[in-house]
Amino acid sequence: MDTALQDCFQNVRGRLMSIGMSRRRLLQASAGLGLSGLLGTASARAATPTDLSGVTLRIAFYKGLHKTLLETAGLAATPYKIDWKEFNSGVQHIEGINVDALDLGSGSETSAAFGVKSKARVKFIAVYREDLNNQGTFVQKDSDIHRVADLKGKRVGYVRGTTSHYYLYKQLAEAGLSFGDIKATHLAPTDGLSAFARGDLDAWAIWGYNGQLARSKYGARTLKTGVGYLSGNFLISANPSAIDDPLRHAALADFLLRLQKAYAWSNANYPTYAEAQSRDTGVPVEAILDLFNNRSQDYSLIANSDAAVQSHQEVADVFTKIGVFDAPVDVKPFWDRSFDQALA
Repeated sequence: MDTALQDCFQNVRGRLMSIGMSRRRLLQASAGLGLSGLLGTASARAATPTDLSGVTLRIAFYKGLHKTLLETAGLAATPYKIDWKEFNSGVQHIEGINVDALDLGSGSETSAAFGVKSKARVKFIAVYREDLNNQGTFVQKDSDIHRVADLKGKRVGYVRGTTSHYYLYKQLAEAGLSFGDIKATHLAPTDGLSAFARGDLDAWAIWGYNGQLARSKYGARTLKTGVGYLSGNFLISANPSAIDDPLRHAALADFLLRLQKAYAWSNANYPTYAEAQSRDTGVPVEAILDLFNNRSQDYSLIANSDAAVQSHQEVADVFTKIGVFDAPVDVKPFWDRSFDQALA
């Protein structure tokens, strides 16, 4: 594994080992079944025990995403307790699960591939699909860079071992370039935003709110988005011990169904969700709405599939091809299909 990423896993492990291991009713019935019907269906499908009051799920979240989504959709009142832990990196989510500090996390196929490479104790139990227009390669507003081929010799920021690493490689390869043809600079997202704002980067491959801020606050121009280079799949990861425990398995199934319903709700009620995201992240609500209005696809959470496993394998194979991994990895054993029927 890349030395810096190995260090990242070690640093996160140290941090996590130090951890002691109704807001709003549903706003639109058309987003899906009523909550009682949903949970009744969950019980029928997953044989959910009736009393989950003694269960606590330790769930990692990204600022403004799943926790905010469930609260805004009116689906946060669970029959079990949730101990929310904010970690804004998929690597951190997986490493938290690996050291038994978390029961559930989420992240990209790339962070999941690194989890497989590190032989983390983790299983991937569901797939959620989000916008790919919020992942892209951005250039300065007055830049003379108008195509990927123009990046040759330029200072390009990215985050090693993430989706930005993956799609930047694919965009460069398509233009006949490699990382050796650019001045590639690995920067954490917040550091990358500062560097881009100062003009220290000619281009920046980044995702999410930092990309939105680069555009809305600093006038960044989109050179290429992740569409056509990423699958759009993001993975829900779980602690194998939680999957094996009947009560926690039932709680996980319930949580996934709530999240599935919340995603369906968000597509019809995005202005409400955007306001909550803006409060949590500081990103102007107009920027969030603009991104939603130009989204590449609707938001959803779906069951695992053979196609999703294959897509994940392709990501791992690319990292092997470009030398990020020192040997091939097989992702299939890390996928768990025990929640497929409940999510179908």
